[in-house]
Amino acid sequence: MAGTGLFLRAMQELFRANTRSREFPAHGAKVHSVAWSCCGRRLASGSFDKTASVFLLEKDRLVKENNYRGHGDSVDQLCWHPSNPDLFVTASGDKTIRIWDVRTTKCIATVNTKGENINICWSPDGQTIAVGNKDDVVTFIDAKTHRSKAEEQFKFEVNEISWNNDNNMFFLTNGNGCINILSYPELKPIQSINAHPSNCICIKFDPMGKYFATGSADALVSLWDVDELVCVRCFSRLDWPVRTLSFSHDGKMLASASEDHFIDIAEVETGEKLWEVQCESPTFTVAWHPKRPLLAFACDDKDGKYDSSREAGTVKLFGLPNDS
Repeated sequence: MAGTGLFLRAMQELFRANTRSREFPAHGAKVHSVAWSCCGRRLASGSFDKTASVFLLEKDRLVKENNYRGHGDSVDQLCWHPSNPDLFVTASGDKTIRIWDVRTTKCIATVNTKGENINICWSPDGQTIAVGNKDDVVTFIDAKTHRSKAEEQFKFEVNEISWNNDNNMFFLTNGNGCINILSYPELKPIQSINAHPSNCICIKFDPMGKYFATGSADALVSLWDVDELVCVRCFSRLDWPVRTLSFSHDGKMLASASEDHFIDIAEVETGEKLWEVQCESPTFTVAWHPKRPLLAFACDDKDGKYDSSREAGTVKLFGLPNDS
């Protein structure tokens, strides 16, 4: 596969030229989640400080646009509408989710849920928001009426949740190392895959619809064929539980991160290490830009070794052009 070799070298050259990660102050406490809008113009972050922040991506930097207040507890996860670049939704421990509009900078809906929310995703067709709480209940909310359409209580620890790209299946990773697959919208169990020997933490689908990846407490990332539901390869360069994953816009690179002090960037088709992004502390969240090789991430940087007085709460970008 000569083509992949060329891609690997081209990306390594690009990253070598832009090795420095740039930091942008975002919050007063650690950042739990970062996500790009579908057009890539904005990056949102959610924090332990109970707020969300939105940045505009300028040519070589992030410029803070707004801070979104209203939640009474930590903002644990957020995501954007899949096709409307103005709407994003936040999940909080305050037993609500909130939908925000960047045009008015206001909360357009607050939906009460039954428990402390820890994970959230928006369906690819934009019609439904799924939110999971600490009691392993997943609630499906109509994105237009803001009413609950369905609610499922699971008998296992639910970690991350996601629709497949075709919007007809719903995936959950669980504490027993399994991937549970339900039909959608019927929510009937289709399959349970024993993916890992220990807690299966995160899941991401690649934009091309060919693969999905899961990360586990066993420090492995496994790559799955969407159609066959078989594992095609594993990535094993991390030593700690894999907390977060992201595919690049073209599906060719996979970033994974943990408490290791680097982010692993793998070439998807070969499994080879393409790059590692150095970090000073554990990384909680990574997100590739939807159009270019630019990685947003956030670390537990309150114990930054270089300046212990530095406030936590920065968002970082890797792959920006170096200062000219």
